Amino acid sequence: MPSSILKRVRQKYSQDELAEKLDVSAKTISRWETLKSLSRVQEMALSHVLAEEKEAYRTQGAAFRFIDLFAGVGGTRLGMESIGGKCIWTSEWDKHSQKTYANNFPNEHAIHGDIREAQAKDIPKFDLLVGGFPCQPFSIAGVSKKNSLGTPHGFECKTQGTLFFDVARIIAHHRPAVFVLENVKNLLRHRKGETFEIILETLEDELGYEVHYKVIDAKHFVPQHRERVFIVGFRNQTDFSWDSLDLPEPTAKLSDILHSQDGSEEAEAPFTVGKYAQVNKKYVLTENLWDYLQRYAEKHRAKGNGFGFGLVGKDDISRTLSARYYKDGSEILIKRGPRSNPRRLTPRECARLMGFPDSYKITVSDTQAYRQFGNSVVVPVVKAVAKAIQPHLLQVVKEGSKGKVPNRKRRQRKFI
Repeated sequence: MPSSILKRVRQKYSQDELAEKLDVSAKTISRWETLKSLSRVQEMALSHVLAEEKEAYRTQGAAFRFIDLFAGVGGTRLGMESIGGKCIWTSEWDKHSQKTYANNFPNEHAIHGDIREAQAKDIPKFDLLVGGFPCQPFSIAGVSKKNSLGTPHGFECKTQGTLFFDVARIIAHHRPAVFVLENVKNLLRHRKGETFEIILETLEDELGYEVHYKVIDAKHFVPQHRERVFIVGFRNQTDFSWDSLDLPEPTAKLSDILHSQDGSEEAEAPFTVGKYAQVNKKYVLTENLWDYLQRYAEKHRAKGNGFGFGLVGKDDISRTLSARYYKDGSEILIKRGPRSNPRRLTPRECARLMGFPDSYKITVSDTQAYRQFGNSVVVPVVKAVAKAIQPHLLQVVKEGSKGKVPNRKRRQRKFI
């Protein structure tokens, strides 16, 4: 059984991180953890680490610490940093997204890869967990809904093989003050609501959090119809309500994010070129592709289907930008006049459509950039959610274990 001070330090640092701070090997830290007690010198060294961490935390002005799971290119991180949070740990499996993330958040902690390989005990202590976990099939057959954590069954079996399970096990280990999860709207209806029911059972009944969820359309902030469900959970009882979420009237138009092409913005190769920063011709659809998309749309119209391209002008809002946008750009095509083929959005315009600032660096290929922004969160939406939860997050952080436990009485729900 390791000493109490070593346990406290290891809640904040992995073995390798602590070894580096103390200028010893990771094997030495591992050996310390097997000892019943440490020497006075060893305990003093650990005390200095805690003191340094506490001072650094204070001087950095961080209101809270958070970890960024399924981080993508950091859209959620930007949202939480806007209310004073400090990101201390990141997980993202895609190597191209890792590159974009690292280029925009340099000189920070290392980016961890596959979340399934991450040990919860090696993640430093944090106050807030955020993540847009992928929705994968849930295995729920034959599993009791009453089993608690620590048994061979319970939520571990119900979500085995899904990435939501990894979110749940990290929450179970660290008991953060708050979590914010994001997913597609269809999560609510997946398998006639059974999938979402399992998620709520896990978060409320088994982990004991006060949970609230809401579908938010990004059109309140950017010129894009994009509905996503946000799930927030508080470790302690709060008076949080989605009524505090500020959703402005939708007024954004595509002209707000399109390149002006009149010289009022500097050229950004390869997206825009020349004296007037005009859109590179490579983003204009070829005759063959434009002809194919028109014939494809007409074929489905004749069958009474709604499949087809989305042709929009500067005064419109777009459909949802997807990760497949790199293939043909069909969901959002920009008009260029009656006798001209439409064009795709440039990666910079996609970044703007998702609410990223122009200072955000795009250092990957167009294909990867389209995938990354199509998979991203809309930054202003996350900022609005962050602002809504901020006072309650700080309340729970301050209360610690002294806060009132949420009412765990099972709420009656109907499948959607």
